Amino acid sequence: MSTQIRWGVVGPGRIAEKVVEDFAVVDGARAVAVASRSQARADDFAARHGLDRAYGSYKEILADPDVDVLYVATPHPQHHAIALAALRAGKALLVEKSFTATTPGAAEVIDLARETGVFVMEAMWTRFQPAVVAMRELIADGAIGEVRSVQADLGVTREYDPADRLFDLALGGGALLDLGVYVVSFAQMLLGTPERVVAAGSLFPSGADAEAALLLDYADGRTATLTTSLRNALPGQARVFGTAGWIDVLPRFHHPETIVLHRAGADPETITRPPLGAGYSHELIAVTEGVREGRQESDVMPLADTLAVQRLLNDAAEQLGVRHAEDPAVLT
Repeated sequence: MSTQIRWGVVGPGRIAEKVVEDFAVVDGARAVAVASRSQARADDFAARHGLDRAYGSYKEILADPDVDVLYVATPHPQHHAIALAALRAGKALLVEKSFTATTPGAAEVIDLARETGVFVMEAMWTRFQPAVVAMRELIADGAIGEVRSVQADLGVTREYDPADRLFDLALGGGALLDLGVYVVSFAQMLLGTPERVVAAGSLFPSGADAEAALLLDYADGRTATLTTSLRNALPGQARVFGTAGWIDVLPRFHHPETIVLHRAGADPETITRPPLGAGYSHELIAVTEGVREGRQESDVMPLADTLAVQRLLNDAAEQLGVRHAEDPAVLT
């Protein structure tokens, strides 16, 4: 491996457009290649972002010996097959959220990652935001006592279009896998994995989930109340309640700059921690350093947490009548 960690992008879509720009502020890492199932789309992405190579198939980038890490940003059901093939090719991975479309799919990828010893991480950038890091440090120091409850919401208004990925079940459409992953991962980060999830919501005509309210039950009185939607906009705020105070994570909580600490008998304390670049840099740095140091996973976004979150999302989806499936044909 070269001293510079060389990245490839799999799936040059909307999120990849944003993420790749943050390599400009990441030391020791560079995006060098991109793969799409459209050669023209790959060529266009490579030209606009200064990448060396553009491939018109995913298999080609898997075979590129000069790529150390793959950032996988295809639709959710395609992550599973691509990740398995990448691990067999010895490529480290940063896989967009949600990690896969199904719990068995996530488990299979994680099992192979552990078997091969190759670094894999879910791209949950929230956990790496400086403001969220500051919040976790305050909580660890006992600033609000024992955390007993979490509230979080994230929703956007999207006009229904059955041809759009967001509403197409075959492409992992629906609010839960796209936005619900943020609220669930945030709660799981702070409270751990609950005993059960209870879900209520509605569906689009395509069968994809339009909105969902989730209650995470920890069986010891601790709870998380979470809301997500593609039907209507939500503030994107989170609150963490403890026995000695609470913390507001100001909108939008999944990439915040500011938190407000409330403690009994004290004035509110506003803490601002802006991100480096657009905020994707922090997860890129985590993977780059992990790969360089020979680690297998992240301490901040461990694979056990990824699997727990995936299971909660799938349990909630099934309660709404939604069943996702992986796409095994993506590499054919």
